Amino acid sequence: MPAYPDERSNEIAASLGTLPAGTPVSEVARRLLDLFTSGSIEPGTRLPPERQLATTLGVGRSAVREALAALEIIGIVDVRPGSGTYLRGTASELLPQTLRWGLLIGERNTAELLELRSGLEIYVARLAAGRAEPSALELLSLHVERMRESVADLRAFAKADLEFHHALAAAAGNAALIDMLHVVRSLLQVYADRAVHDAAEVASAIDEHDAIYRAVAGGDEDAAASAMAVHMATASARLSAAARTP
Repeated sequence: MPAYPDERSNEIAASLGTLPAGTPVSEVARRLLDLFTSGSIEPGTRLPPERQLATTLGVGRSAVREALAALEIIGIVDVRPGSGTYLRGTASELLPQTLRWGLLIGERNTAELLELRSGLEIYVARLAAGRAEPSALELLSLHVERMRESVADLRAFAKADLEFHHALAAAAGNAALIDMLHVVRSLLQVYADRAVHDAAEVASAIDEHDAIYRAVAGGDEDAAASAMAVHMATASARLSAAARTP
């Protein structure tokens, strides 16, 4: 069996480049993350040893060790004592994970998250209108009906609302969008749980979801995007109000 592939190790290390003196660990981790999610390294590849990475980057081994430890926590690499460090997944698998952690540990700006969610949901509605299968349409209709049946139970209403959006995202058939929406919704959930709190808002939300469903069922991409834009405007206003409420 061949020894550790030094040639590949040299190629990987050489692609990093040298960092300025005094570079913090966070920047070391960022440089490594950019390389590991570039798609140029196959999942399961044994990465260059700490000493080689430190020499190439021009930093101390402790900085590389801490950076790799941080990347292991967020699921990018697998550090195996006595064996080495290995890349865990493909770029398409790793990028959503880095997005999730970047949002979770970053400063939570509710207004920006609401803008991001609106843009994603509108695009999801457009895609779903062009891709939804009959089974997906049945599911969307079911969730709208459950919203109607839950007007007296706001907890059940909120659950049906969320499941409608999950079903719509699934109908859009884009895994990256689903992952991004999951992250954003998770960060906004604390406000979403108390955003709808009276009969008028419930009735408005039902009408908005029904309009989205009908546009998607009709295969009208523009109408679906427009209907979702209307819903996102009112939903974002409700979430913003909930976020300002102590």
